[in-house]
Amino acid sequence: QVKLVESGGGLVQAGGSLRLSCAASERTFSTYAMGWFRQAPGKERDFVAAISWNGMSAELADSVKGRFTISRDKTKNTVYLQMNSLKPEDTAIYYCAAGQSLRTVVTSTSILSWGQGTQVTVSS
Repeated sequence: QVKLVESGGGLVQAGGSLRLSCAASERTFSTYAMGWFRQAPGKERDFVAAISWNGMSAELADSVKGRFTISRDKTKNTVYLQMNSLKPEDTAIYYCAAGQSLRTVVTSTSILSWGQGTQVTVSS
């Protein structure tokens, strides 16, 4: 099972930016679709962004379109989430996930592995 480790979370003011990273433990990372989810206190875990195994396709939740970008670097076994124009409602624990396909990650129907999460707090 691939191990995922997130980093890059922190405290930022509204309007600011953060870049989250998710490092994978295996070279087979390049065969997985990858995604980001978030969970705010008292709420369910929600889909944020996903990218296909080859980086050619990506999907974003409507709430983050135009502000967040997902990318991956196969040479570093790492997927990124660039978050711009952050809002207080973006405050959550952000989780990285690996799946067999873009669709299964987007729908979280067949997640192969989850990271431990990284806290993002946006102050108003």
